[in-house]
Amino acid sequence: MYELSVRERAVDLLRNGTGTAETARKLGIPVGTVSWWKHRDLAKRGELPGRKRSPCLHCYGDGLDRPAYSYLLGLYLGDGHISHPKQHRVPSLFISCDDKWPGIMDAVEATMRQVFPSLSPCRVRRPGSHNVKVYSKHLPCYFPQHGPGKKHERTIALEPWQQEIVDAHPWEFLRGLIHSDGCRITNWATKTVDEVKKRYEYPRYFFANTSTDIIGLFTATLDAVGVQWKASIRRSNGLINISVARKDSVALMDVHIGPKY
Repeated sequence: MYELSVRERAVDLLRNGTGTAETARKLGIPVGTVSWWKHRDLAKRGELPGRKRSPCLHCYGDGLDRPAYSYLLGLYLGDGHISHPKQHRVPSLFISCDDKWPGIMDAVEATMRQVFPSLSPCRVRRPGSHNVKVYSKHLPCYFPQHGPGKKHERTIALEPWQQEIVDAHPWEFLRGLIHSDGCRITNWATKTVDEVKKRYEYPRYFFANTSTDIIGLFTATLDAVGVQWKASIRRSNGLINISVARKDSVALMDVHIGPKY
């Protein structure tokens, strides 16, 4: 056993470039002990050779790809979940992606790599879909909305730093929400003109969620970018539908979002 001051002196020497053997000689300590202290110090700072430190904008002040994060935040609020099963040491973030939209699945994985550049996302097969996953103990730092229970059963509010990102990159946030819990469809209607029945088709966007907080974030962002919308509620399950049908608003959404792919 050595006093804390001895260990701190050894770590200070190591951090300043003194070799392990030289540090041991100067302090009269076995080389194995100094090596262990060095290992622990490197692990604490996430600098062990061959290992990648999990990034964190709060704990380590790491940089953040803000547009990519805005998109990932929208995906998380729609079809995302953070779990911490007992068999894993760290939490995992997964976004559920329908196999009908392989382009979106690719975009989700690419975005995870942008937000977490030192981590490696993976895909887990499910019936008719895949979960795109990434593991990190810092996920709650990036998504403080995480908590027990379903999203619509708890308050969902953005932190000031998150709202700042959404305000700066609103279309990425909207795209994430549409790509998770929204769609672009073509409606049709008939109209009789001069005794001739004609069919008219027109595109519109939908977003559906049972969380009034998430609906509020979606509609507030639509307002911020100048998109007009209407809401309806399905009373059987409490699902709230937001519809964008005005021609100019749909055209604006087409420029920045477009159909799923």
